[in-house]
Amino acid sequence: MAISKSPKDWRPATRMVHAGSIRSQFGEMSEAMFLTQGFVYPNMEAAEARFKGEDPGFIYARYGSPTAAMFEERMCALEGAEAARSTASGMAAVTAAIMGQLKAGDHIVAAKALFGSCRYVVEDLMPRFGVPCTLVDGTDYAQWQAAMRPNTKVLFLESPTNPQLEIIDIRRVADIAHAGGATLVVDNVFATPLLQSPLQLGADCVVYSATKHIDGQGRCLAGMVLGSAEFIDKHIHNFLRQTGPSVSPFNAWVMVKGLETLPVRVAQQMRNAEQIADFLAEQPQVKRVLYPTRKDHPQHDVAMKQMKGGGTIVAFDIRGGKDEAFRFANALSIIKISNNIGDAKSIITHPATTTHQRIGPVARAEIGIGDSLLRYSVGLEDVEDLIEDLRAGLAAV
Repeated sequence: MAISKSPKDWRPATRMVHAGSIRSQFGEMSEAMFLTQGFVYPNMEAAEARFKGEDPGFIYARYGSPTAAMFEERMCALEGAEAARSTASGMAAVTAAIMGQLKAGDHIVAAKALFGSCRYVVEDLMPRFGVPCTLVDGTDYAQWQAAMRPNTKVLFLESPTNPQLEIIDIRRVADIAHAGGATLVVDNVFATPLLQSPLQLGADCVVYSATKHIDGQGRCLAGMVLGSAEFIDKHIHNFLRQTGPSVSPFNAWVMVKGLETLPVRVAQQMRNAEQIADFLAEQPQVKRVLYPTRKDHPQHDVAMKQMKGGGTIVAFDIRGGKDEAFRFANALSIIKISNNIGDAKSIITHPATTTHQRIGPVARAEIGIGDSLLRYSVGLEDVEDLIEDLRAGLAAV
């Protein structure tokens, strides 16, 4: 049988190596990096046509560049999206996806279990512009339904959530959104585009912090907003063009190269995470382990329905409180204390005092973030070395 030459027929790993490539007249093998802020037009008529949108070429790097376009096309190929726009960071992507759709008088419904900066956008920032937000328990679908108003325009969630790995049924929330005339935006960063496809589950928009798994080596910031061509053109394109949170060509190039190895890295990190979750669950110093594909996870059935794997993050509670959690982490040597995820290096953080400290103890308690909770982003190290390092941490507890 002849091999198809259409990128649409390629499998994900092949798309991550080849999709969206733009080559110059020199035919370079590795994707080129176009470090330019502007572009030359052959004549004034061409410039006019470009600005009118009649000519699809590039205008200014704030609007787009060949390197950013390669990043966007490759992400579309992986996500199954019609269109995408890259941004300077993951939070720029979240802010654009939400703010680009809304005006004063509209209303947001969002899950309570969100990354601290995401909660800031919906809970603090948008109400300043006349867009109130109702926060709900993301796994209680009656709460989603009850929170809907005639002026509700956007529903927003993470799944798995950061850091407690709750799994929200994306299809059910999408149905609630669409029945009420709203859109659903899903932050899919923990699952990665390899393990979960929110657009296929009914979401209208998916956002990523590409800083995480897509770079995967702790080098650069970037974000991505994906959806239908109509959604991106109507809500995102002009918002980003006029407000300017554009990705730099260098960062976009790093992300393009990171995508080439994303399937290999995520697969190995997930294998490590599965073994580590099982190991931690057997330790007397550990009170609770949260990993989506373990049968003791509260939303295990939903995870098995909409995810292709449990991901690269393990959350767990040490017996005791903040002091015990700190002693555990401080005794580690291979696993580093930092607040990124998806890195080739293993990273551990204490959400109550870092990523979620701003929301306060009451809000943290509502979503299950206690002083004993640790979030572990599992890296590419040998899993036996990681388990030995965890034993050293447990011994300190």
